[in-house]
Amino acid sequence: MIPISDNVRGKRVPVATYSLIGINIILFLWELKLELSGELSNFIYSWGIIPGKISLAITDAISGNPAAWVIVILSSTSLLAGMFLHGSFSQILGNSLFLWVFGKSVEKAFGYGKFLSLYLICGVITGLIQILAEPTLKVPLIGANAAIASVLGAYVFRFPKAKVDTILPLIIVFIPIEVPASLYLLWWFLQQLFYSVGSLNITGGVNPSSAGYWAHAAGIFVGASWARFRS
Repeated sequence: MIPISDNVRGKRVPVATYSLIGINIILFLWELKLELSGELSNFIYSWGIIPGKISLAITDAISGNPAAWVIVILSSTSLLAGMFLHGSFSQILGNSLFLWVFGKSVEKAFGYGKFLSLYLICGVITGLIQILAEPTLKVPLIGANAAIASVLGAYVFRFPKAKVDTILPLIIVFIPIEVPASLYLLWWFLQQLFYSVGSLNITGGVNPSSAGYWAHAAGIFVGASWARFRS
């Protein structure tokens, strides 16, 4: 299923949504440049979320190593940076499309400031959940998946009866249909199975599926809770 638009209307211009999509695409183009020069793997391992690295630094800091707190602070920047990086063409396209369709309506309902706080804060929270879920993982976690899961959770809570115009591709035939927004809660998880299509050349890989699914599920609940609190 490919979401195209919804029946939610609003007067606000979704500046934050457009900006986030633009930033994600620009950084992905930068990643392509780094891939050609052979520098992409180092870049991703420097800015992606690596739970094992952060967990070890926190353990050392708590154990009494003052210098480790510097590593904790520097590593924590990846909680923000990591959500603006993507590991494949399918991931950047899927996330941009979902943000375009669902993000616009959430931003129109709450305003760009609240929407941006939803995207960034919920993205960081789900990143922390990923670290707690697999504290020894040494593979980078990147992508806006968790942040957009939060946006989707807020959308379904705020617009439970919304209808989404969807294209259902059947081989070479594309059938336009209208589906309930809640159906995309399920489809969000299923379509992530295809996010490895068109993967960039990153040594060691990124985003093992076991580390992402539960955090993204938590992201949906975090987003819905945020929408309830803001309503």
